[in-house]
Amino acid sequence: MTNSMKAVTIPEFGPAEVLRLDAVAVPEPGPGEVSIDVAYAGANFAEVLYRQGVVDVPLPFVPGIEVSGRIRALGEGVSGLAVGEPVAALTIVASGGYAEVVTTSADLVAPLAGTGLEVAAAVPSNSTTAFLVLERVARLAPGERVLVHAAAGGAGSQLGQVARLLGAGRVVGTVGSEAKIAAAKAFGYDEVVLRDEVAGTGEFDVVVDMVGGPARRASLDRLAPMGRLVVMGNASGAEDVGIPANELWFTNKTVSGFNLAAFAAVAPETVGPALRRAVTAVADGTLRVDVESLPLADAATAHRRIESGSTTGKLVLRVRPPREGEGHGRGRGV
Repeated sequence: MTNSMKAVTIPEFGPAEVLRLDAVAVPEPGPGEVSIDVAYAGANFAEVLYRQGVVDVPLPFVPGIEVSGRIRALGEGVSGLAVGEPVAALTIVASGGYAEVVTTSADLVAPLAGTGLEVAAAVPSNSTTAFLVLERVARLAPGERVLVHAAAGGAGSQLGQVARLLGAGRVVGTVGSEAKIAAAKAFGYDEVVLRDEVAGTGEFDVVVDMVGGPARRASLDRLAPMGRLVVMGNASGAEDVGIPANELWFTNKTVSGFNLAAFAAVAPETVGPALRRAVTAVADGTLRVDVESLPLADAATAHRRIESGSTTGKLVLRVRPPREGEGHGRGRGV
């Protein structure tokens, strides 16, 4: 095994153009960790925030919060996984997925059976988040009404489907442009509306907002008594929205937050089962994941597309894709 590998790094904070393909040292797994030969790496808004300096990370920094590939080596104390085994993994705690090799906690790894590596790279962050947000944070009950902002995006495409899977009675999504309505409807939504038309959609028991700004205030207004708003992003880049505690008291509403990176860092043993459940749901066709892949060297292009809000479904980066006849399987990618 060589001592260096290719990786996309953030040498300085700034626009997408700062991303650079470099040679860096190959990481080795510590106790309780595995290293993975990366086939594909998911491209996410979280990595855009790292690059912009919104999240304080040490430079140079290798982004990448989720990958698919094959186990390269096992750290001390790891059992239940084997070298060469195909897996999907969350690398969100320390990042590093935009590289040929990455390490992560063995708890945040899911063996693959029947899912191709390209599709599998799109599952760990968004699909896992959908289960955790709706079950553990929102505590969605059968028959309840759910509203999801950014319904055509990576997370939104999974939240609508998982809400339906968990028995939601009505699932509505919002999008930022008419061009995204048809794409969002394909992900389990009963209705999809433009975000500035949300006032006419009625009341909801659960609202999930990763957009922020005016959408956050509108989300609170749409909550029924005993409704729950889950905040899990601020894609709009707007100033924070203050919510008076007395308003929550008078209206019987709840506001919660969810951050996958922070939760995975302190509770990998809880996140891991949700990851494996998500991988199984994609393998058996319960969850649909639409995937488009780009070469690792085009990471800047992926970031620009994510920042522009023009993407639907999920972008992944081809790091070391399998040879013909390898790594393929069921999955609903494009």
